[in-house]
Amino acid sequence: MIRPATAADAEAIAAFWNPQIRDTLVTFNSIEKTPEDIARDIAAKQGQGHGFLVTEIDGATLGFASYGQFRGGIGYAQSMEHTIILDPRAQGRGVGRGLMAALLDHARDAGVHVMMAGVCAENDGGLRFHEAMGFAEVAQVPEVGFKYGRYLDLVLMQYRL
Repeated sequence: MIRPATAADAEAIAAFWNPQIRDTLVTFNSIEKTPEDIARDIAAKQGQGHGFLVTEIDGATLGFASYGQFRGGIGYAQSMEHTIILDPRAQGRGVGRGLMAALLDHARDAGVHVMMAGVCAENDGGLRFHEAMGFAEVAQVPEVGFKYGRYLDLVLMQYRL
């Protein structure tokens, strides 16, 4: 089941997101999220009319997808960037594809023109996932990320709604 997130989902999201923050290159961020941080993010995104969706399987929150404005300013008001994170128990089961499709539908209904993805160049799974969802690579930005004591390249991918 895919539905809008609530503050009650924040603890479950933190439980599967923080290991990915800590242990992978899914994000360049290295600061773990508290449930309170996540609850504030859910409220902020939804308050702005942006999507913050979760997938629930057998009563457990096992993934989320959200979006916010790609860059600040009125000129970017119809360009968004998304985040999608799944609990390892949900990976490889089509859950991410369903969640991303629902997020893109939400964005389309909200008048979004472009959805951007920023993916670490070393994240082959993330790159393949976005390509399979119809995102096209539009740029590679060398050494803009830093994690684990080294600089990392960012691949920007775009989906036109």
